[in-house]
Amino acid sequence: MKQAFSLIISDLHLSESHHDSSRLFFRFLEEKAYSAEALYILGDFFEFWIGDDDLSPFHKNIIEALAKLSQSGVKLFFMHGNRDFLLGKKFAKMAGATILNDPAVIEFYGRKVLLTHGDQLCTDDIRYQKYRKIVNRKWVQKLFLLLPLSRRRALALKIHHSNPHRKPGQYRPEIADVTANAVQNAFEKHQVNDLIHGHTHRLAIHDYPLNKKRYVLGDWHEHGSYIELSKQAIMLHSFS
Repeated sequence: MKQAFSLIISDLHLSESHHDSSRLFFRFLEEKAYSAEALYILGDFFEFWIGDDDLSPFHKNIIEALAKLSQSGVKLFFMHGNRDFLLGKKFAKMAGATILNDPAVIEFYGRKVLLTHGDQLCTDDIRYQKYRKIVNRKWVQKLFLLLPLSRRRALALKIHHSNPHRKPGQYRPEIADVTANAVQNAFEKHQVNDLIHGHTHRLAIHDYPLNKKRYVLGDWHEHGSYIELSKQAIMLHSFS
């Protein structure tokens, strides 16, 4: 029986090489998600996604698990992250998911909440924001998807390993987090008191003036995290 709460997760970075994350996700589905009314995934669900035609046995297993969840009556929503912005209509149809725009204001049990992957809020990372602007252009994505699967995979791995955040001496944690101005602008633009995002992996709840709160989901490399929303509260939990 579905209960009156919804769940939000982000940044699982699922891949064939991250076995612990995959096992943790399947446990989360069985132990928590099947009881919820809805599950929202705020991007970077996969380590990277190079097109809906990349249906490896691993990917098919994940999609089948999502489809089983949605067929049970749990509403499933997906928001693109910086690793899986190429997830498309075919994936959504197979998984039984609805793709959300980023950002999106959703009403949960009488409370308006702003959902975003979070990378748009990291405005001090100029190099990343330029990259993000390019790869989110529809014509760039269409050209990339015309390439053979093997070529797309090679390019994705090259971009992944060239990320300065992965290289000692080039990683600057101070610019890889959200900025105060971007957060304040988001609160004001969307007229909400609650903001939920992932991307930074900095699991926390931040308080702001006028009873505003920012909830940050963590990654799923060692243990998971999720947010549970009900009529009573918004709760941030660890899952291990």
